[in-house]
Amino acid sequence: MPTVPAATAREVFAAFLRLGLAAFGGPVAHLAYYRRAFVERRRWLDDAQYAHLVALCQFLPGPASSQTAFALGLGRAGWPGAIAAFVAFTAPSALLMLAFALLLPTLGALTGPLTHGLKLVAVAVVGHGLYGIARAALPDARRLLLAVAVATLVACGAAPLAPLAAVAAGAAFGLLACRDALPLPADHAGWTPSRRTGLRLLLLFAGLLLLALLCPPDAPLPLRAAAAFYRAGALVFGGGHVVLPLLQQLLVEPGLVDADRFLAGYGAAQAVPGPMFTIAAFLGASLPGLPPLPGALLGVLAIFLPGLLLVGGALPYWQALARLPRAAAALAGVNAALVGLLAAAFYDPVCRSALLAPVDLLIALAALAWLAAGRGALGVVAGCVAAAGLGGLR
Repeated sequence: MPTVPAATAREVFAAFLRLGLAAFGGPVAHLAYYRRAFVERRRWLDDAQYAHLVALCQFLPGPASSQTAFALGLGRAGWPGAIAAFVAFTAPSALLMLAFALLLPTLGALTGPLTHGLKLVAVAVVGHGLYGIARAALPDARRLLLAVAVATLVACGAAPLAPLAAVAAGAAFGLLACRDALPLPADHAGWTPSRRTGLRLLLLFAGLLLLALLCPPDAPLPLRAAAAFYRAGALVFGGGHVVLPLLQQLLVEPGLVDADRFLAGYGAAQAVPGPMFTIAAFLGASLPGLPPLPGALLGVLAIFLPGLLLVGGALPYWQALARLPRAAAALAGVNAALVGLLAAAFYDPVCRSALLAPVDLLIALAALAWLAAGRGALGVVAGCVAAAGLGGLR
């Protein structure tokens, strides 16, 4: 096990700020950046310990890459390091999304093609991400069938808690059908909270979730918005792509955010570095009756808080759980269910709202090929927006 001395919160902040400014590509890419930065270069931990942290964050609801950053900072410099890692990795993306929300109403005639181009960005990036995740999570026909079943049920119109139910079903499926999955490594490097502190964090998470679920529809707007963002962060497994349908249900369907503006923000979130959950900054700044900056801050804090409480609370207990072979089997089923949720979100609203004509499909396919060739998200954004603009102001 590496014997690198513990870092200070300032060192943790500097390391994660570099990633927050340059880590494009979504949660899977972020985890690869972390491995290069903290396993290969800085040797804060080894591969087995890193896989142990990643497995925990994938098993919990919330933004997996941000939770992993939080856990890495926690292990290196305690609570100050955890907060430093989260702020450094999240702030650049959140500020860019806030800036986009402020600039979007002033774009005038460009708003139509820009919005449509960003929707096409979402088609390409989500499609590329779906393919990559499916290759890793669906190695056999059993898990492929589970993913298809989940996608079909969700796409046909499922209950509000369908993502949570799908994950629970995936875990049960894994326990029955994925018993050959390898157990998770049990060792973990770095500082972790005590079990008493972990229990307090888990109780705080549950109490806030109960309040969010019981929030009345006639509550003041800031409370309703905070409850919606907290529910999205607490009940969604699989990261930024999978949170899309729940955010749409909680914010678009009640009329708090316009549907086209919502998808424009989702497309822009693909083009900025850092976690895609910072779409909450864009959506919070778009809430009627709230100034943009407080709204953005409300959205970011409320959507990230549940995932951070969970990972901080679960770390003390994860070592014992990781020694159980059945935990690996359950995780294998959960990952297959996540592919189904992502596929349903890819169909509706991403594809249905963006692919309005044959030329849109051609643009999206060209952007997907660009991504598959490893050319990066910025080229996709520029190409899709330019192509939509040349196609005429819609």
